[in-house]
Amino acid sequence: MPSPLPPSSPPPASRSQRKQARPGELIDAALDLFAEKGFALTRVDEVAARAGVSKGTLFLYFASKEELFKAVVRETITGRFAEWDVELESFAGNTCELLHYCFQSWWERVGSTKASSLAKLMLGEAHNFPELALFYRREVIEPGHALIRRILQRGMDRGEFRPLDLDQAVYLVLAPLMFLMLAQPTMGLCIPDPERFDAAQYIRMQADNALHGLLVRPA
Repeated sequence: MPSPLPPSSPPPASRSQRKQARPGELIDAALDLFAEKGFALTRVDEVAARAGVSKGTLFLYFASKEELFKAVVRETITGRFAEWDVELESFAGNTCELLHYCFQSWWERVGSTKASSLAKLMLGEAHNFPELALFYRREVIEPGHALIRRILQRGMDRGEFRPLDLDQAVYLVLAPLMFLMLAQPTMGLCIPDPERFDAAQYIRMQADNALHGLLVRPA
């Protein structure tokens, strides 16, 4: 009886496939290093080495460390807003359900990922890099506020939420999410018993707490 043939190895990636994949690999490597070291202390040669390419290759795709940082933000956070806009337009449930969904979706797509480290990075380094701070505000902060305002306005328009000053109410939603993002890297410092902390339960509870303040109150 002939012996079975060994499993065939997948064909090596072509040169064009490797070239197409390289920007994503550089972005992943940069995100890792920005999360570990911050923006100022991350060197482009470190990013290139972690991605397995030369520094010259990195500059073929990104003209500077600043442009690389912008690509990281666009890939990991900015692109989410288009997804959430579509989901908001097509959401069939009530606004309480929508707010719960948004809390959970934010946690799954940003908060629980390395992308959440970018908020802490910007808080710590924005004063040293004002051009990047302006970029982050335009790409992340302003779209985030606009999305939350739309959700709250939807609740008011449908008679589910009481009248709100939206300029202030957005922070009712943002504050607990910001705390969780900032606490994650130093969980033992911010939370006395981090082994017992359940982030998913925290998210559900904060959504409930926000809704208790937002819902129309019986006369």
